Amino acid sequence: MSSRLVLASGSRWRRQLLDRLEIPYAWQSPDIDETPRPGEPPADLVQRLALAKAQRLAEAWPDHLIIGSDQVALFEGEILGKPGDAATARANLARFSGHRVRFLTGLALVDTRSGHHQVTHETYDVVFRHLAEDEIERYVKKEKPLDSAGSFRMEGLGITLFERLEGDDPNTLIGLPLIRLCAMLREAGLDPLKA
Repeated sequence: MSSRLVLASGSRWRRQLLDRLEIPYAWQSPDIDETPRPGEPPADLVQRLALAKAQRLAEAWPDHLIIGSDQVALFEGEILGKPGDAATARANLARFSGHRVRFLTGLALVDTRSGHHQVTHETYDVVFRHLAEDEIERYVKKEKPLDSAGSFRMEGLGITLFERLEGDDPNTLIGLPLIRLCAMLREAGLDPLKA
């Protein structure tokens, strides 16, 4: 039996997380404008974008549950997206050295059968240890975290950059809060343990 589940993301990291639930699913990368609105609070931004990603695929996937997710990093009140280049990644990590960075991950589940949707966000904090310039240089050169909010990948060598992690679900930091997603799926009638 094929699944009703679709992941609205091209991220291999999100796919690896969703694979852990052992539910068959399809995935497709949505094309949306991710520009923040003037004065938009970070929590509103990630929730809006997560829902927009899921809704973008709704017409192509009728009779499905579509998962959307979006993430931003917050540092000293500034919203940080993906660095895009090595110089920005190095500069970000130098700024984060010895400080706390908060990650907000928006999560949406759209049921195209009923038209119902659920939207929320999760937070996760990362406390960086004091990083030497050569450590930052080596890390960015080795892992190339140019497409990761916060300029690191916790699921890889990025774990070496931290003093501690604080939050309810470490999957939130990677980009897909699985604990909350499981609750949403159950509410929508798809229990991961019965799928």
